[in-house]
Amino acid sequence: MFSLTVSRESGRPLAAQIVAGIKRQIDDRHLRPGARLPSIRNLAQSCGVSRFTVVEAYDRLVASGYVRSRRGAGFYTAPAPARAARPVPSDGHKRNEELVWLIRRLLDADENALLAGGPWLPNSWLDETGIRQGLNALARRNGAYLLEYGCPFGYLPLREHLALMLAGLGITAHPGQILLTQGASQALELVGRHLLKPGDAALVDDPGYYNLFGNLRLQGIEMLAVPRHPDGPDMAVLEKLALARRPKAYFTQSAMQNPTGTGMDPCAAFRVLEAAGRHGFTIVEDDIFCDLQAEPTPRLATLDRLDRVIYVRSFSKTLSGSLRVGFVACREDTANDLADIKMLTSITTSQFTERLVYLMLVDGHYRKHLSRLQERLGEARLDVARAFERIGLEAFVEPRDGMFVWARFPHVEDSMRLAKVAQQDGVVLAPGTVFRPHLEPSPWMRFNVAVCDNPRVQDRLERLGMTPAAPT
Repeated sequence: MFSLTVSRESGRPLAAQIVAGIKRQIDDRHLRPGARLPSIRNLAQSCGVSRFTVVEAYDRLVASGYVRSRRGAGFYTAPAPARAARPVPSDGHKRNEELVWLIRRLLDADENALLAGGPWLPNSWLDETGIRQGLNALARRNGAYLLEYGCPFGYLPLREHLALMLAGLGITAHPGQILLTQGASQALELVGRHLLKPGDAALVDDPGYYNLFGNLRLQGIEMLAVPRHPDGPDMAVLEKLALARRPKAYFTQSAMQNPTGTGMDPCAAFRVLEAAGRHGFTIVEDDIFCDLQAEPTPRLATLDRLDRVIYVRSFSKTLSGSLRVGFVACREDTANDLADIKMLTSITTSQFTERLVYLMLVDGHYRKHLSRLQERLGEARLDVARAFERIGLEAFVEPRDGMFVWARFPHVEDSMRLAKVAQQDGVVLAPGTVFRPHLEPSPWMRFNVAVCDNPRVQDRLERLGMTPAAPT
């Protein structure tokens, strides 16, 4: 029997409540395919709303495919869609299932979920006001940039400004060595396409960035795992793999490494560069968290002067995940090759968002925003370190910068199992398995200090540590 209740006190539009209620009944199979829905008049009376509200709700349901309208006969739930046979997934797709498990839960999480292992700062930490001001200023300007494709290399004034920013890290690059991209993800994909072909080998950090691993796996690249220590990569393993397998690239992070939060000390950085020269591989330095570091440390690109290092960076973590503006800095011939690949795969990037980022960088607003972020993260790291010690979480290192802590419960050997238990309690954890190139079980988990400094999150973590399902 059809039943639907709406509330004028919920703060949610009445039409949206009707749409959600009917969708839920269809999804839960309480309303079978082909079932007739109440007439507009009857539903309006039973819910205590106007007929216009019901018409709007039904229109939305028809547009979304949940309901069909029959002229003169009313509204009916849509027939169940025919299920096409699912193709057999490739090995790369199969092995990415656990990565997709985490990414979907992070992206699909509702506002009540606690993203303890999330990869970004909470919205309340970001500068929505500054973005709105930049948008207003940009919208008042006349220009073809609102309508046309941009330059393949990206907006020139932004590239010129990025060259100045890189100089602050000791990295010398002119605008012709800088290619703008749709975030760091596109930058890494372009670089991977340029350096590697199916069957090639690449060195990667273990643990390291799961999206990169998934992408390399889809491209048919053999990943050679280099264990990550508190001071940088395990050089004995790196040398052994480089000698035996002749990799073409090494993807790494020299500062605020994701997920461990570790850096690379000068001795390790020098040995990595030496190994690259000796064995002939290119280093891809992902520095997406650069602006979260209060006192910058030398990067591999600083020491190498962009000879064997390709440097990747983005503003997604500090400005907005929606703007998707990143860049690559490298040798000029490499930048030209990457621009060709970019044109073939995506034509250009958005000149509108590039101009917006440029405005925010040059008006001085961004620098003040970063100062507040760095100070707030410093306080959160201290709070989380004290809380984890009380809870019984063991940290890999106590990071000096950034947003991540790599930690574990001493009695847990497979954090994926714990993550699935936590999901039922409204907590999204980032289990160590997904950060490993070959998805081996791991007791470690990535924690975001900007979320975990919340006492409510700490209480949930303490309960999870005591759950009987936690041990293996």
